[in-house]
Order: sequence, then C-alpha cells, then structure tokens
Amino acid sequence: MRTVLFVCTGNTCRSPLAEAIAREWSRQQGLREQLFFASAGTHASSGSPIAEETVVALQNFGIEHSGTSKPLTAEMIRKADHVICMTPGHAEEARHLVENDPDASAKIVLLNPDEPIDDPIGMGQKAYDALAKKFRTLIPQRMKELLSHEDRSRVGSSG
Repeated sequence: MRTVLFVCTGNTCRSPLAEAIAREWSRQQGLREQLFFASAGTHASSGSPIAEETVVALQNFGIEHSGTSKPLTAEMIRKADHVICMTPGHAEEARHLVENDPDASAKIVLLNPDEPIDDPIGMGQKAYDALAKKFRTLIPQRMKELLSHEDRSRVGSSG
C-alpha cells in the first residue's frame, strides 16, 4: 500500500480537505486497497478539530470526514511515498525536517506546481466550498501524474 501525506499549516482546513477528497477519489477508482491518505500540518497542534467549514464543504459533496490535527514529523515524511504540500513554504519546511535524507526530501512535491493553494481560514464557507470544488479536479490530476511517474520508475528500475 502506498501512503500519500497532504501537508498544510494547521491541518484543520486544506490538508484534511485534500485527504478526504483523495480518499473518495481512490474509492471511486477502485484504488482504496492500494492507497492510504493522511494529512499533517507544519504548525499544527495535536488534537485540534477539523474546521467546521471543511466538514460542511465535504458534506456538500457527500463526503464524510472526521479527525484531529497532527503536527508534521520527519518520521511521517520518511514513511510516506508522496508528501504533497499546499505551498512552497510548506514544502520548504518539510524538506528542512528531513534535510539530511535526500530520499525523503525527493518525495516532497506541491499539489499545484503552478500556484500555491491559499488558506481559506477566515474567508467564510464559500471559500471552503470553492476549494473543495477545485480539489475535486486538481487532486485526481495530480494523483494520476504521481502514480504514473511512480509506475514508470518501477518499470525502469526492474529491467
């Protein structure tokens, strides 16, 4: 089973939203047994609830998700197959945690390499709903890219 870790700041808005949408996507694709999704925050405290707006945005798409925040650790990065960050700042902080481990550092990528995913906190429910809608397109695209690249790497290394 491959592990995908989503990373944001507080692990109450963006990364749990991404985790839940990715999990639902994997279920729809018949990949639930092959992929495990988790999330963490670069400045998260342990045990904070997911933002209510995140829960509502997910429910609007028929997705149930619960959980509490977790701070990002070097061990999480090392155990994951892919570490997907919301902003270049998150990626930089994640790389700092594993700065002496080039293999772990190489797993760290951006969800959207073209632009950072802004934090919706304090922006109201519409911002969360818009982000959920964006993630429902962006996450499948990014997952397909990462999994396709991973499969090509495996084929190349086995021959």
